[in-house]
Amino acid sequence: MLYPFLWVFRGVLPGDVPDNNSGGFLRTLIQMFFGAGLMEELIKAIPILLAYWLGTKLRSPYRERIGVWEPLDGILIGTASAVGFTLLETLGQYVPGIMNDVTLQAGVNRELLGLQLLIPRILGSISGHMAYSGYLGYFIGLSVLKPSKRWQILGVGYLTASSLHALWNTMGLINLLVLAVVGVVSYAFLTAAILKARVLSPTRSQNFATRFTRLR
Repeated sequence: MLYPFLWVFRGVLPGDVPDNNSGGFLRTLIQMFFGAGLMEELIKAIPILLAYWLGTKLRSPYRERIGVWEPLDGILIGTASAVGFTLLETLGQYVPGIMNDVTLQAGVNRELLGLQLLIPRILGSISGHMAYSGYLGYFIGLSVLKPSKRWQILGVGYLTASSLHALWNTMGLINLLVLAVVGVVSYAFLTAAILKARVLSPTRSQNFATRFTRLR
């Protein structure tokens, strides 16, 4: 299933993701932009696009429950898609890799090592995969509200999310301090998107999640 994406982004385009920074910062950033940013953000956006398409084919009230009609819908599905992607990526790539690297020594629990890798990756995705996909989901939902500027909105969201993703991956090979800064910025982008989506929500007055409630 991933082969067409790998062929396009890492074969045809200059997205052959390196294992280190041997090619220099700029070259690594470009490779990460095509091979990780553009490719993975497109993959994670597929559930959002499918939900939108499915919503257009259904009748009320199911179309409103399933489809993507506003930025909040895109953010919700995008972040959920990112969690699923992180699980599949971790369990399918990173966990088997660390288990194969561990020698069969007495007292070494390889399953526990895999779990210790999975938990921080899921938590870290809040400022990583979830942030990028939620941010892109905001723009997909916004394009539904403003169809006259659809492609411009989608282009800005896709390129911005992919750039943040590429910068995160590149800094992970170069400087951990700057990596933390990129994570904070990505999380800030997601937070700003959520707050703006609340303001733009057509159902703001009926949806408790878009209103603040004063406790007495």
